[in-house]
Amino acid sequence: MEQSAAVQNSSSPRRKGHPMSLYVCFFTEMWERFGYYLMIAIFLLYLIDPVSRGGKGFDIKHAADLVGTFIALVYLTPFIGGLLADRYLGYRRSIIIGGILLAAGYIGLALPGMPAMYISLLLIITGNGFFKPNISTILGNIYNREDLRPKKDIAYNIFYMGINIGALVSPFAAAAMRNHFGWGAAFATAGVGMIIGLIWFIFGMKKLKEGDVIKPKQKEDMPMSKI
Repeated sequence: MEQSAAVQNSSSPRRKGHPMSLYVCFFTEMWERFGYYLMIAIFLLYLIDPVSRGGKGFDIKHAADLVGTFIALVYLTPFIGGLLADRYLGYRRSIIIGGILLAAGYIGLALPGMPAMYISLLLIITGNGFFKPNISTILGNIYNREDLRPKKDIAYNIFYMGINIGALVSPFAAAAMRNHFGWGAAFATAGVGMIIGLIWFIFGMKKLKEGDVIKPKQKEDMPMSKI
């Protein structure tokens, strides 16, 4: 009797390590941060570089104002993107929308002309709002499961390692591309990085299904029109 119980216990499925969903989020976020930090590392330099060298020729005050406004809006839009994902779109769909907009924005910065630059910045700001809050949320939802909850802190440590790797590598890639091929190639590299992350996410998004939960509307929820 004891032997049969032991056999039954040994044959019962036990989860070891972390689920594949962690690594889907890890590499997606790593490539997204690679693109963002590559772009932000060179954007001010690009703005103040003379037009004769491929830059925009802004004075430092104008350039600093533009970069500061851009960063402020980048940190504002995740609030809106998170609400839309929570109530209407779902997390996976929001991440894909955000990734597409980010990639288009980075590549758009490689195009000449002021309109292209401002439209690209708007795409990046909007894309970040859809992407940034939702990839960490979907990972947290997965690790709220009872068998994974004890590993949640470790999972987020691994996840943030991906952010740090992307941020560490991106300035070197930016410098190499700028010095050898010009500003446009450097910004396009950020877009390519985001596309790689997006492809990885799409191929692995089935692993994230259990974390993609649209929250039911509550009576105490504030209407979107009043936010």
